[in-house]
Amino acid sequence: MPWLSEHFHTSEFECKCGCGFGSDPSDINPILVSYLEEIRIEVGFPLKINSGCRCVVHNAAVGGTRQSVHTMGDAVDLDLQGVKKRQVMDVAVMLGVPGIGPYGTFIHLDAHDGSVKARPSCW
Repeated sequence: MPWLSEHFHTSEFECKCGCGFGSDPSDINPILVSYLEEIRIEVGFPLKINSGCRCVVHNAAVGGTRQSVHTMGDAVDLDLQGVKKRQVMDVAVMLGVPGIGPYGTFIHLDAHDGSVKARPSCW
């Protein structure tokens, strides 16, 4: 299983159902990996991917939307708490990440064209 960048490995993106989606670098949007790498370097701490690639079956099982960008290899949900969440959100906005969404204990980031960026007032 290959490294996608200095800090991110394909195993972090693999679908949790075990189907293998996300185990091949071509399954994962390289622009998303680039954003994650830049965020990781800027904030100076590891980013834990809760959910990366999801096959259609697993996406439905976890309550994902029908057109979830996770099923395209374009999105991650990061497990973050407290001030780290704010730091990651601020850096993502600074970098122009197309899709940014705060959800309780995690942040959704995606590189899908046409995503809606969260407003700073959301966090």
